[in-house]
Amino acid sequence: MASKIQVVLRPVKSIMVRFCPFESNVEATREFLRYISHKRIQTTNRNCEVTADVRHDGSEPLVDVMFADGERLIMKGANLTTIEMLTALGSRCNAKELKEEQKSKKKSA
Repeated sequence: MASKIQVVLRPVKSIMVRFCPFESNVEATREFLRYISHKRIQTTNRNCEVTADVRHDGSEPLVDVMFADGERLIMKGANLTTIEMLTALGSRCNAKELKEEQKSKKKSA
């Protein structure tokens, strides 16, 4: 399932996952946190800070990703699956990696 999705955190500065564990719609967000905290994913960027903000206020599950270039990706986990969140993060990271590669090729040419 989620193991087939490749996520490289190189362009990511921080990831904050917020949820209320007593709500019924938090399973996908908790699964996302478990996957993103895995040692293999963490080794792709040791400087990426992953934090869990667990609240007891009935708040909507939320994933807030801050990229090194200042851009943010906010995913509301109530209506998303773990796969959708991982795919969104992975595709955004891949696009930023590709952009960075093209910049470095232009500089060396």
